Amino acid sequence: MGIIAGLVLALVGAQLWVARRPVQARWEWLFKPLASLGFVVLGVFDGWPTTLYGQVMVGGLVLAALGDVLLIPKDPRWFLAGLVSFLLGHVAYAAAFVVRGLDGSATLLAALGLGIVAVPIVRWLWPHVRRAMQGPVAAYMIVISAMVALAWGTYVDVGNGWIVAGAVGFYVSDIAVAKQRFVRASFATRAWGLPLYYAAQLVLAATVE
Repeated sequence: MGIIAGLVLALVGAQLWVARRPVQARWEWLFKPLASLGFVVLGVFDGWPTTLYGQVMVGGLVLAALGDVLLIPKDPRWFLAGLVSFLLGHVAYAAAFVVRGLDGSATLLAALGLGIVAVPIVRWLWPHVRRAMQGPVAAYMIVISAMVALAWGTYVDVGNGWIVAGAVGFYVSDIAVAKQRFVRASFATRAWGLPLYYAAQLVLAATVE
């Protein structure tokens, strides 16, 4: 498992290395799908999961990997398709946490906290989002917030803090994606957002049972 994680992070480093070069797009089509395939492979490293939690989580990992590929082109239509794929991935993660077991009070408390956190994020992001994209982006924010709240709920009920770490890492990395796509793209944002995203996916993949 450590070898797979190391290869994924090496491929992430390769993506960052070519990010400032004219051939970036060409190499991104190689490095990014391979890195995303890596966390899917990690999820099934010990064979097909035997629990419903693990099976649904692997479905979420596959949807996230598909979303990664759909985000490579710069066309807004591809971005919307990638957004939908990631949204469905978050739904799968959320469903996995529900079937694993939840503490209802902890989930509700986490949801309220995430609602408060979302207010400054929306105030910062919304002026930069085109009207046609505001609905999909709002739906995405609601779903990812619910996913993190449910991750906290399953941790309180069943245990395994790595689930919360992976969910929160995914949430924070999506702030970097939003900044890149809607506000201002920069290598600095990519340099912390991309590794955080892949680290979060690897952590979630490692929780598959």
